[in-house]
Amino acid sequence: AMDLAYVCEWEKKPKSDHCPSIPLVCAWSCRNLVAFTTDLKNEEEKDLTHMVHIIDTEHPWDVYSVNSGHTEVITCLEWDQSGSRLLSADADGHIKCWSMTDHLANSWENTVGSMVEGDPIVALSWLHNGVKLALHVEKSGASNFGEKFSRVKFSPSLTLFGGKPMEGWIAVTISGLVTVSLLKPNGQVLTSTESLCRLRCRVALADVAFTGGGNIVVATSDGSSTSPVQFYKVCVSVVNEKCKIDTEILPSLFMRCTTDPARKDKYPAITHLKFLARDMSEQVLLCASNQNSSIVECWSLRKEGLPVNNIFQQISPVVGDKQPMILKWRILSATNDLDRVSAVALPKLPISLTNTDLKVANDTKFFPGLGLALAFHDGSVHIVHRLSLQMMAVFYGSSSQRPVDEQAIKRQRTAGPLVHFKAMQLSWTSLALAGIDNHGKLSMLRISPSMGHVLDMNMSLRHLLFLLEYCMVTGYDWWDILLHVQPNMVQNLVEKLHEEYMRQNAALQQVLSTRIVAMKASLCKLSSSTIARVCDYHAKLFLIAISCTLKSLLRPHFLNTPDKSPGDRLTEICSKITDIDIDKVMINLKTEEFVLDATTLQSLQQLIQWVGDFVLYLLASLPNQGSPVRPGHSFLRDGASLGMFRELMVVIRIWGLLKPSCLPVYTATSDTQDSMSLLFRLLTKLWLCCREENHITEPDDTLIDECCLLPSQLLIPNIDWLPINDGIISKLQSKQLVRLQFGKAPGLVGHTVSSQFDAFVRAPGQPKIDHLRRLHLGAYPTEECKSCTRCGCVTMLKSPNKVTAVKQWEQRWIKNCLCGGLWRRMPLSYS
Repeated sequence: AMDLAYVCEWEKKPKSDHCPSIPLVCAWSCRNLVAFTTDLKNEEEKDLTHMVHIIDTEHPWDVYSVNSGHTEVITCLEWDQSGSRLLSADADGHIKCWSMTDHLANSWENTVGSMVEGDPIVALSWLHNGVKLALHVEKSGASNFGEKFSRVKFSPSLTLFGGKPMEGWIAVTISGLVTVSLLKPNGQVLTSTESLCRLRCRVALADVAFTGGGNIVVATSDGSSTSPVQFYKVCVSVVNEKCKIDTEILPSLFMRCTTDPARKDKYPAITHLKFLARDMSEQVLLCASNQNSSIVECWSLRKEGLPVNNIFQQISPVVGDKQPMILKWRILSATNDLDRVSAVALPKLPISLTNTDLKVANDTKFFPGLGLALAFHDGSVHIVHRLSLQMMAVFYGSSSQRPVDEQAIKRQRTAGPLVHFKAMQLSWTSLALAGIDNHGKLSMLRISPSMGHVLDMNMSLRHLLFLLEYCMVTGYDWWDILLHVQPNMVQNLVEKLHEEYMRQNAALQQVLSTRIVAMKASLCKLSSSTIARVCDYHAKLFLIAISCTLKSLLRPHFLNTPDKSPGDRLTEICSKITDIDIDKVMINLKTEEFVLDATTLQSLQQLIQWVGDFVLYLLASLPNQGSPVRPGHSFLRDGASLGMFRELMVVIRIWGLLKPSCLPVYTATSDTQDSMSLLFRLLTKLWLCCREENHITEPDDTLIDECCLLPSQLLIPNIDWLPINDGIISKLQSKQLVRLQFGKAPGLVGHTVSSQFDAFVRAPGQPKIDHLRRLHLGAYPTEECKSCTRCGCVTMLKSPNKVTAVKQWEQRWIKNCLCGGLWRRMPLSYS
């Protein structure tokens, strides 16, 4: 059910060493970035530096470590909903907000913050933005995404004018204060602090959750199981440019184990207090412990009718909805005595839970998002159902497999504390678990989609497909799903994903059009038989981006704009007029809409050259179409992509009349040959064969003969396919544990698919290329570059061009790569 994917540890240094901080905290973002803390111990200066480390799960060795500047130990880490900002809080009351520098996943800076001087922070959360998309596991077989994932009516914690959610954070301190900081659009921070209740008391543990009505619920405990767990409603508002906090006491509860005569004094301390989810304020998980064991309880807040005395019933009968209601905590489930719990990780999937969830159907009860993780001091990890607390899966660490003979048991007891997780986080799909142990080592665990139970292949595929669709709709990163994809699943998953996508309405298909292509590319990378299609999918993403950018530069000649933009009219005319002569197609267009100044046209030459080269490469490869291993093969049957190329050829032809030097450069054997016209004629013939998806015909012999002659008429260019992605995912397919070290990139030894890629990759020492600007960088680039964490695409960090049209192109991938992956800074001497 669970196995170790990789382990990453710190290099041992003689004078400075990373040791786990106490408490140790970690957080996992929806972009699959993991943040965690350590203390850097310097023996010479005899001081501790409180460090924050951020890793991308695909490149865990490329850790970004920053001196947090916190003077006391860091107590909380919290990602925002977009996964691009991180909050850190310490035991001195300081809260810092970290943001990416230049949108780089391995470069962060502290931008703003707040503080409650000298008052340790025990709980921290971003305010809710009002977005909640529920998953309906029982409807995973439905065809419509609207049935599988429904938008839940959920109010933001605070709204600006027009209903836009206001950003900010809320924190609870050890002395019973609640502090709220609001980020104004102008960059200022509004902070307000208020006592949770009139009678302040010590808060050892706390957690924050949100209600659908826009309120905040805070749960607190003083750490003693004999004291009640208190709950408070917090309302935040802005009055006269000042933040105002109102608090109200909600019903409290005593843990069941303290009222059980058999266990009355057995568990003196509450060690963990967590709401089951940030947006589930009516369900809470509690753990009470002693030195050797723990017990876990799950409670639910319910509305119950208040019985009315018969005397009052006679005076004023209570009918239906008029019956007075009261809120009451009821215990849902409790475990038996367990080994001592060291960490708890809760699922982040907003699964729609109904009353029947404790008796779910057989095909959904093993769904990973229904479980929460408990780590124990013996090194084991249990996944238990989030409501019934019944065991779903178990992982035994190296120290938890206890020896049988008594001498070994004695030796083990005297050997010191066992290795166990001090902090854990589940990924956003609950298919992976990151744990930091008491030695500061990071472990990545795979959690089986079937939770270790024997499910047929179709059921496992359905779980993975359902979660891939969820990531497609939400925009979350899907790296943790790829952990479970075996080469024999790839073809099936890609086909089913495409089928589900094609069932959606046209508007949704347009919104998700690039995301599904990126998803297919990342899946195809995991199988040697589909590796060539990775190149095709990335080329398609590039084509879509170029087409949108070049069409957006077209402007209507008159101000009273017609219904359709020049780009839309271009598409309509090119699809109607099937003439193979490029000049006859041009005549039907209003050429004045295509007028751009010479500087702009010249600045686009590299992108125009790529279009021209790719069309020539595709047509020259048509006679070899029987080989699906060859990159570009899927384009030969893709009418929509060929139609895009055809439109762009027309636009380029018109621009060539205005500025001949912007045209693609071809090396032809004849000076009189019109290369653009020749390629357009052949491209149109190929497009006509597959323009209708349901009626694709084979190219005739004449077209194939003409394409065979192309190498004798024009020099066929080499296409720069993407480099090998140096990530970890392809190394994990063998299910063998990979050992890594922070700061040291592993070699590509044992890379399962590198040999398949050799034909499409530049070897070290060969000239490099900026994949998005199509600029040659030389064999050893002197410019700083960034690469995509997902596809390995490389581009320069700083733009060499100031022309508006080029800036417009660069804005398409300034925050993320075209495939949606995050950027990371590369060393200058990358190879």
